[in-house]
Amino acid sequence: MKTFSVEEITQIVGGMLTKVQDAKISQIAPPLLSDENTLALALGEEEIANLAKSNAKAALVPLGVQIDGLTTIEVERPRLAMMKLLNLFYVAPEVNQGVHPTATVHETAKLGQNVQIGPNVVISRDAVIGDNTKILANSYIGGGVKIGKNCFFHPNVNIGDRVEVGNDVILHHGVSLGADGFSFVTENPDNIEQARKEGAIKEENVKHVIFKIPSIGSVKIGNNVEIGANTTIDRGTIENTVIGDDTKIDNLVMIGHNCRVGKGCLIVSQVGIAGSCVIGDRVVIAGQAGLADHIEIGSDTIITAKAGVTKSFPEKSIIVGIPAVPRKEFIKQLKTMKDAQEIFAKFRKYEPMLNAFEEAHQ
Repeated sequence: MKTFSVEEITQIVGGMLTKVQDAKISQIAPPLLSDENTLALALGEEEIANLAKSNAKAALVPLGVQIDGLTTIEVERPRLAMMKLLNLFYVAPEVNQGVHPTATVHETAKLGQNVQIGPNVVISRDAVIGDNTKILANSYIGGGVKIGKNCFFHPNVNIGDRVEVGNDVILHHGVSLGADGFSFVTENPDNIEQARKEGAIKEENVKHVIFKIPSIGSVKIGNNVEIGANTTIDRGTIENTVIGDDTKIDNLVMIGHNCRVGKGCLIVSQVGIAGSCVIGDRVVIAGQAGLADHIEIGSDTIITAKAGVTKSFPEKSIIVGIPAVPRKEFIKQLKTMKDAQEIFAKFRKYEPMLNAFEEAHQ
C-alpha cells in the first residue's frame, strides 16, 4: 500500500498546506467515507460541509477554505489536483510479460521493444506494434495495422486492416476501429433521394435492390487519443476517417465513415456522428447529440446534450435543441413560446366577450 505524508501530497498537487496534525495518507475518498489515513476530497460546498462529520485528519479543499482543527491542502483547481492524486494511487490492470503463449502473432508482424501481448490476442500479417505497447486479452489486430509507442489496449479491442494508431493511445474494452462504413446505393433513385430533392415521396411499393459500397479507406488515430468502451469508428470509403491528436472519446460513441475529427475534442457518451462530417479543433459534443452527414462544425464549438444537428455551424458556436440552432436563437424561441402562452391565456379570458360580440353582429 502506498503511503504519503501531507507534505508530500502538498508538493505533488502544488497546494498550500495548513498543518494541524501529522497524517499518513494511504488513500483518497469523499469526507463521509474517510478515516484517519484518508485524504478527504472536499471539492464542493456539500463535501466541505461534510468535513465536520468526517474521521479524516486531512482534506483537499479549494483555495481560501480552512477548517478549524483539520489539516488542509488548498488548491486553485481542485479537479486538477484530484487528477494528480488519482494517478498517484491508480493501479493499472495486470499485464503479462512478453507474448502470452496463447497469442497468435503472424511471422511477418513486427513487435517493438517491451511489447506485451495478452492471452488469445491475434496479431495479423505485416502488423507493426511500437515499443512499450500493451495489448490485453482477446484483442484482434488486422493486417498491415500500424500501432505507435506506449499504447494501452484493454481487452476485446478489434482493429481492422490498415488502421494507423499513433503514440500514447488508450483504447478501452470493445473498441472497434476500421469496420466497413454504412454506405449503400440503389440502381434507381430511392425514397430518400426523392425526399431530399422534392420534399415528398412519390413512388409507391417500388422494389429497390440495395448495393453495398465497399470501404477501401481506413482509420487514422492521432497521438494521445483515448477512446471509450464499445465505441466504433468506421473506415473511410476511399479516404481515411481521421481522429486528431489529444481528442478524448467516451463510451458508446459512433463515428461514421469519412469523418474528420480535429485536435483536442471531447465527445461524450452516445453521440452519433454520421458519415463525412468535419469537426474542428477543441469541439465539445455532449451526450446523445446527433450529427447529420456531410456537415461541418467549426473549431471551439460546444454542442449541448441531445442536440440534433442538421446543418453546418461556424467556429465558436454554442448549439442547442432539435433541430439545433445557436444558443441565442434557442433562448429567443423559448421566450416566444412563453409570450405565446401569456397571449393565449389572455385570449381565453376575453374569449366569451369575443363570442358574444360575434353573435351580436351576425
